[in-house]
Amino acid sequence: MMDPLFPPFQPDKPDPRGTRFRAIPLRVLIPNVITLIALCAGMTAIRLAIEERLELAVGCIVVAALLDGVDGRVARYLKGTSRFGAELDSLADFVNFGVVPALVLYFWGLHDLKSLGWIGSLVFAICMVLRLARFNVTINDPNRPAYQTNFFTGMPAPAGACTVLLPIYLDFLGLHHERVFAPLELAYVFLIAFLMVSTIPTFSGKKLGTRVPREWVLPIFVAAVALVMLLAFYPWETLTAITAIYLATIPFGVLHYRRLARAYRAEHPAEE
Repeated sequence: MMDPLFPPFQPDKPDPRGTRFRAIPLRVLIPNVITLIALCAGMTAIRLAIEERLELAVGCIVVAALLDGVDGRVARYLKGTSRFGAELDSLADFVNFGVVPALVLYFWGLHDLKSLGWIGSLVFAICMVLRLARFNVTINDPNRPAYQTNFFTGMPAPAGACTVLLPIYLDFLGLHHERVFAPLELAYVFLIAFLMVSTIPTFSGKKLGTRVPREWVLPIFVAAVALVMLLAFYPWETLTAITAIYLATIPFGVLHYRRLARAYRAEHPAEE
């Protein structure tokens, strides 16, 4: 009598192409490799922060943010997008931009507030995972109007990780951390955490780079090289300026979003 728990062995059916498993195209692997390299950079930042090498730790977070902006574009350019890659990218984002900045901030200065500082780190990490979960749910919503696709709901994960480190940038510039500043730093962490889970629209820029006017090619090359040089030779000044400019542009993004929303409602009065 045949045991139902242990059916008789049956050899695998051969693949008609002569291989047992279907080969995965290289164009699908390349974006995932970039994501894993970014994850390695984020995890290395934790070790560097524990060893009190904070400048290198912050540098690793910035590198992870740059790689996060590359992997998705590479996947779309190579037509190598996949469900596995999307899930891997989301998990890596939580580690790189939620867990790592929270720990770096705590090791840097929030530990002066003891349990309250740790609560601030936890709140930031929790808001990051909530922000990513909401993004994963709404990204493929077929009912979203076209104008909304060029905006994020709330501050995106890489921007949240880079902007929340502003107190550390200022510390490296000479505005050294003091215990008396710790409550202000904690309030700033709460502010960035709120922006990530809020419904405030922020410009995404995902549609940039698909088509570039010919007259803009050389200026873009010059600007990109200049930005890289500034990051290499004046990293903290450049990151501080970028953070300040990004935070200052959020109100303008909200106003532009509302103008687009009013125009859409005027063209589609029957839709909410």
